[in-house]
Amino acid sequence: MKQLIVFDLDGTLAESKSDVDAEMVSLLDALLRVAKVAIISGGDWPQFEKQILSHNFAPEGLTNLSLLPACGTKFYSYRSEWLPIYSEDLTPTEKKEIMSSLKIASELLGFVPVKVWGEVIEDRGSQITYSALGQKAPLTQKKAWDPDFAKRKQMQALLAKSIPEFSVRLGGTTSVDVTRAGIDKAYGIRKLVEILCIRQSDMIFVGDAIFPGGNDYPVKEAGVDSIEVRDSTESKRVIAAITACLT
Repeated sequence: MKQLIVFDLDGTLAESKSDVDAEMVSLLDALLRVAKVAIISGGDWPQFEKQILSHNFAPEGLTNLSLLPACGTKFYSYRSEWLPIYSEDLTPTEKKEIMSSLKIASELLGFVPVKVWGEVIEDRGSQITYSALGQKAPLTQKKAWDPDFAKRKQMQALLAKSIPEFSVRLGGTTSVDVTRAGIDKAYGIRKLVEILCIRQSDMIFVGDAIFPGGNDYPVKEAGVDSIEVRDSTESKRVIAAITACLT
């Protein structure tokens, strides 16, 4: 019997940078009554607060919820309030090297848009994230920029040569996430095992980027039973089915 259901956020529980909708909140509430739940995303803590915690989840279920921002490089648990358990922060020197390499790679490949919305290269403490059109770009623009991941795969290949000491993963709709080597969503899974005392075999992972180079792929590589979804609509069906089975 599975005890922990782990989800990606953007593209899985909600559209990129968008809030979970009322139906998703209701489905997650029901799941939290019968299992532990964790959410791992490339987004930082403020994004989790906006997309998830700004909604009215049943308070009694929150102790069963673990939140892992920045691809699992941070971990938050609820104990009457949300408390940080760890944060694998990059050093100033590491951040400078990553940011410089991202800028150079995007310029070499010609990925310099005429218009951007917000920060293109964002410091998330334990992760540096490149968002081609900016952090606040409209979803329609983001979806049209790199629908087949081809542009970001080129960027990933360049960065693998220029900063081989770091992990480079594709996430969201326009994002490239960079962390220390070995610090990715699989690292987050190992921390869930350690902190929650749950065996990896008792987990299921649900995500939309479970392909080589995708930021969900390390979870599958780690051997966790995984379900790939196309979008939040498909995730809702998966959540309802898992809840029914566990109930």
